[in-house]
Amino acid sequence: MRIELTDWSSARAEAVPVRFRVFVEEQQVPAELELDAHDATSVHALGRDDAGAVVATGRLLPDGHIGRMAVLAAWRGRGVGGEILEALVAEAARRGFPEAVLSAQVRAIAFYANHNFLAEGPTYMEAGIPHRLMRRRLV
Repeated sequence: MRIELTDWSSARAEAVPVRFRVFVEEQQVPAELELDAHDATSVHALGRDDAGAVVATGRLLPDGHIGRMAVLAAWRGRGVGGEILEALVAEAARRGFPEAVLSAQVRAIAFYANHNFLAEGPTYMEAGIPHRLMRRRLV
């Protein structure tokens, strides 16, 4: 597995199919909600298999928020999501953010907790899916 950090113009062609498969096809998120203006200003992580195909992605917004974490079904449970997350956390720390913040799907809270994120506040709906805010101190 190889993780690369890049900008949207370089990531788009390979990240969009992964995100659409996970969010739009599997989770029924409306397609018009999946891509947004934040993509152009974010750092994108791509997880590549040994053949170079992108099997996972995520992004770091300019304010230190991590989002759009997506791993193809066949690759879940193999650690690639954790590698993507840790690469984005390391980039947030490199940029001097005091914390990384994300909006976790409730079913993924344990995954993020295993990476030292702490849930806070009430559950809320985002794109029809229950979420909770999570934070990880970086300094």
